[in-house]
Amino acid sequence: MPLPFLTADRAFDANAEDSALPFDDHDSWRRPYRPGPWRVAAAATLLLLASFVLLAAVIISVAGSLSGAGVCFALAGAVIVGALRLLRVGAWVSRHGVRRVGFFRTTTVRWPDAVAVRTVQQPVKWLGFPRTVQGQALVVVRRGGEPLAPLVTDHNADFLARSEAFERATDTIEAWGDEYRTG
Repeated sequence: MPLPFLTADRAFDANAEDSALPFDDHDSWRRPYRPGPWRVAAAATLLLLASFVLLAAVIISVAGSLSGAGVCFALAGAVIVGALRLLRVGAWVSRHGVRRVGFFRTTTVRWPDAVAVRTVQQPVKWLGFPRTVQGQALVVVRRGGEPLAPLVTDHNADFLARSEAFERATDTIEAWGDEYRTG
């Protein structure tokens, strides 16, 4: 049974979710890969939790405790903001440089300040937890030798068990670096 709503904007096939995203405007910040299933699942779970907290806030406000409802609304708002921020975490590129967006902090390196962008074998964090495993990481070597945390790893929430997507994303970011560092 075909589902026409799945094909409204593009052809639906099994490999469509792994295809690279197109870049029309090189001046705007773009993520050169799709968010991974672990990241999307965590954000969806947080949004589901926020919906229950919002429902509780409505019930509490109908019951008459406005201060308790206000606390619940604020908590739901914080969970929603956290889920949206979780979806923005990753590596972003533009003509101006490369940006590593973390949950709490964002670091931008201009292309002229980057000596090299390369994939290296090193211990990496598994899904961002303190446990480290041997894996690959895309690192930026800055002028002056200041260390920068890896942009992406093959064991983070975007690329765990998606080695082809990791290779494609790192190749794309390295190509952006080669093009704009020298030009």
